[in-house]
Amino acid sequence: MAVWILLALVAAEIFATYTRLPARDLYHVSGTGLEAGASRVLVFLNYPAALVAIPVLLLLADRRGRAGAALAAIGIALSAAVFWPGMVDQADLDAKPANVIAALGVAIAVAMTIAAGRGQSGLDGRGRRRGDRLRIAIAVVGVVVALPWMAADLGFSFNGLPVLGTLYQTGELRAQPNVPGLHHAVHHGHHHGMDGLLLLLTALLLSRALQNVRRPAVRRWTAAFLALMLVYGSGEILNDFWTEQVLKRGWTTWAVPDVTRPTVSIGWGVIVLVSALVYVLWFGRSGPGIAAASKVRRNALGLP
Repeated sequence: MAVWILLALVAAEIFATYTRLPARDLYHVSGTGLEAGASRVLVFLNYPAALVAIPVLLLLADRRGRAGAALAAIGIALSAAVFWPGMVDQADLDAKPANVIAALGVAIAVAMTIAAGRGQSGLDGRGRRRGDRLRIAIAVVGVVVALPWMAADLGFSFNGLPVLGTLYQTGELRAQPNVPGLHHAVHHGHHHGMDGLLLLLTALLLSRALQNVRRPAVRRWTAAFLALMLVYGSGEILNDFWTEQVLKRGWTTWAVPDVTRPTVSIGWGVIVLVSALVYVLWFGRSGPGIAAASKVRRNALGLP
């Protein structure tokens, strides 16, 4: 449920900001008012929300009967529409009628989460888990890096603010290699780096529930998807942060590769390789047997 609350908060911020600000102050959108806000939220429900819905539905399906598993499968199929080429285009972030498809998958995931209730959904990650300290460290770094995007979602910059206005450039006009003209270092509105943070936090939160999964096949597929989500989200964060806080300062002309869309490239080769390592060394080792062994070791050492 924490994942959906987080996404709902960001969606509310997006709706308010895109309703309030003119399109010229935002990124690759048109229109104004309530229609513009609703349009951008619908795109948000595709990317990144539909990507979040897939592992949530996998975890929910593990504890449901045939009817519930079938509904989860339908939700996954609908959410997977986000992978269709052109469904979400960073060069044109106005909503399309087809965006309703993946949004329906998200709606199914949210409804099933609520219907399952706390403790019965398979999403419960209460208690200590292997790797929690690392999870916290990764999350803290991600949040610190993403502070300018959090402000941008609300339609604000750090200009004139003590400390934050010095650490981050946001409202300053800056040049970017291969992009004509001057632009604000951090545009108002939603950023793909913020999408990356949401995916990263989702992967960290849901990976804590992997040891609750009863079916080995479901656990393996979910762990693999979450490992990819963690690394992909990190790539989105790094690309956006590097462009705005390093490249636009003129410190270098080298750009971190854009990995938003899967391609045959060095950037995606690195993502796949690191994802495999995360799976083998971390997420893929989450399971009832490992959890039980860890508990035995803690008891033997007198740890809680």
